[in-house]
Amino acid sequence: MKETLLAILKEHSGAYVSGEELSNRMQVSRTAVWKHIGGLREEGYEIESAPRLGYRLVAVPDLLLPLEIHDGLKTEVMGKKVYHYREVDSTNRVARELARAGEAEGAVVLAEAQSAGRGRLGRAWNSPCGGIWLSLILRPKLPPYKAQLLTLMAAVAATEATAAVSAVTPGIKWPNDLMINGKKLAGILTEVSAEMEQLNYIVLGLGINANIPADWFAGELEQIATSIMAQSGEAVSRVAWVQAFLRNMEQEYMQAEQIGFEDVLKRWRRYSVTLGKGVDVQLADHRESGTAVDIDEQGALLVRTESGVKTFWAGDVSLRPDDGK
Repeated sequence: MKETLLAILKEHSGAYVSGEELSNRMQVSRTAVWKHIGGLREEGYEIESAPRLGYRLVAVPDLLLPLEIHDGLKTEVMGKKVYHYREVDSTNRVARELARAGEAEGAVVLAEAQSAGRGRLGRAWNSPCGGIWLSLILRPKLPPYKAQLLTLMAAVAATEATAAVSAVTPGIKWPNDLMINGKKLAGILTEVSAEMEQLNYIVLGLGINANIPADWFAGELEQIATSIMAQSGEAVSRVAWVQAFLRNMEQEYMQAEQIGFEDVLKRWRRYSVTLGKGVDVQLADHRESGTAVDIDEQGALLVRTESGVKTFWAGDVSLRPDDGK
């Protein structure tokens, strides 16, 4: 009901809408309209009221609210259900619990900030206000060994969402980092629940430094991390970014279910800042060095070493000095 009310207020572009018109169009009492107005105000929407004039929308909060994500999204599955938090320990933790409880595919968990965000290999991930901290629940009909392909798909979708709403086009460092000018812009953490032959669910966690000012990246962070705002000099619409990402994911996901991942792999290669570069691959007990030459059909990294081409399904990859973009 609040979604309908907000749509009507937006339709009038800041002009007043009478309580009677709202009541008639929503088919509820004027008291119910007043209560829903109060609910929108609690979420941060600035709505003025005036006797004999009604209500008008003055300002929309800069928050990743479900009502804003749904406005114009037009997807069939991705983002149909949105959970929003002002702060949470980890969107992936919330999404895992929802998935275990049977939440439908395409549900999204968003937070304005995280207090215990995580990256790969258990690393802490700083998640202040201004970023986009998102987890997406998927239930693909795929064998577990193909889960890596969904990480690559998310990286492509995030890269293209960034290019669509800003002046920044990042590159992708295998397997899951978005980079710009040699600095990390975003990371993806994929968590899988699977049995021997089938996936139960996947939680795709994505953290992107969107509207975080350049001076926040001080000290050690200055050399390794950046944001869309720091690179472009302008704030980006975080709502527009989330919508673009969900649309991209839905298109790629449905296409992959029908014809496979060939197009995803082709586009991943186009954006890669890893292929053709000298790399070090840190494994649990040793390090391998060589030149990244390709990814295979399952998304594993192929590296030409002194002893031949080796396949890596996992590992912490770093580009050799002067090999970043």
